[in-house]
Amino acid sequence: MTEPVDAVLGIDAGNTKTVALVMETTGRVLGWGRAGSANIYTSVPGALGSVAHAAQAALEHAGRQGHPLRATVLSASGADWPEDFTLLRGALMSWGWATTSDVVNDAVGALRAGSVDGLGVAVVCGTSSGTAARAEGGTPWHSSYWQEPEGAEDLARQTLRAVYRAHLGIDPPTSLSRSVLALLDCPDVPALLHRVTGREQPPVPNPGRLARALLDAADAGDATSRRIAVRHGEALGDYALAAARRVNLHGGYRLVTSGGVMRHASPVLRDALVQRVQAAHPAVTWHAGALEPVCGAALLAAELAGMTVTAREYATLAATVPHARVFET
Repeated sequence: MTEPVDAVLGIDAGNTKTVALVMETTGRVLGWGRAGSANIYTSVPGALGSVAHAAQAALEHAGRQGHPLRATVLSASGADWPEDFTLLRGALMSWGWATTSDVVNDAVGALRAGSVDGLGVAVVCGTSSGTAARAEGGTPWHSSYWQEPEGAEDLARQTLRAVYRAHLGIDPPTSLSRSVLALLDCPDVPALLHRVTGREQPPVPNPGRLARALLDAADAGDATSRRIAVRHGEALGDYALAAARRVNLHGGYRLVTSGGVMRHASPVLRDALVQRVQAAHPAVTWHAGALEPVCGAALLAAELAGMTVTAREYATLAATVPHARVFET
């Protein structure tokens, strides 16, 4: 049998995109691949196809096709219940990319990407959202279907609701009305309601842009938008604190945020999250996600292969990660 090469494969399978990295155990990225959505709750064949496509592209880019790697870790949206892990682990074994493999929830991958040691609490808020936590010497906990506040799709629904309520005079006028009408090319709010809910209307594409409009308006001082953003951030903070309790974290742990919503220029939602957590645990420090979640999957794969991650390997990974366009949604 061919000896395994001194490299690992990390895969981040999300609701919007799938990214794979082949990484030397030194931390140096050798190749990457990208594919579409990979959530088994949407489509099992579609999800597995996206994972396979992204991984094969990364292996080809790295020149490692046909050579077993030391380990593979799949960090997956939709890895929630025991049967999900069984399905995904079976797929990894059948593909035979590495001599050993494992599956984690995508929030756990994001937490591992957040720092050299991968400890603390991570709040991921992109298309959807998730929370993960891990204390030193312990196993990670992830929110999975316990998670109530979601991501951009949830914020998009709240944005539309705010526009409808303002039109009916239930709530005060909001600048969101003008922004949303322009984004969806509707002349007025009744036309917007029909566009979104009409039986023969196509689905509204890219709901994330409505979330961006909400955060833009919140940053500009729109009262309705700020109320929604602050309330959502506080709700995410409640789940971050719940995650910390599940793994017995207290005191000065690290709070990491990642995902498109968290990367928005407006600090309103993010600040509300951090303030909620620090009100209970004042010594907590906030950190923006330093690396993309797929890097966390690669680091977990390296650890699965027996490597100890130090600041040196983490810095090498950060210096050789693909350009930002690979991760755009």
